[in-house]
Amino acid sequence: MSIDRKAAITAYKERKTIAGIYVVRCAASGQAWVGQAPNLETIQNRIWFSLRQGSHTCRGLQAAWTTYGEAGLTFAECERLEDEESAYVRNALLKERLLHWRAELKAEPI
Repeated sequence: MSIDRKAAITAYKERKTIAGIYVVRCAASGQAWVGQAPNLETIQNRIWFSLRQGSHTCRGLQAAWTTYGEAGLTFAECERLEDEESAYVRNALLKERLLHWRAELKAEPI
């Protein structure tokens, strides 16, 4: 293994993740779903993958995907959280902000 590759792997493992709240919207139906993620940069990929497989646990979101397709849904960040030292504090803050955004957007949970 080359030194460059080792350095790249180390950098990948040490990268900062950005936790936060996101929304998935369906323009045709007017529905919205809000969720929280420990890493906003990877969550859309994960959601879209499970929707393509037909295996997403949120039935309303899966139904919208089936009806309107990928082009019918949009993904957006609602809020990024400041880096927290404590996972407990971060998780508590995520739960609090999730409730806020669900009420604000009149959205269902993911």
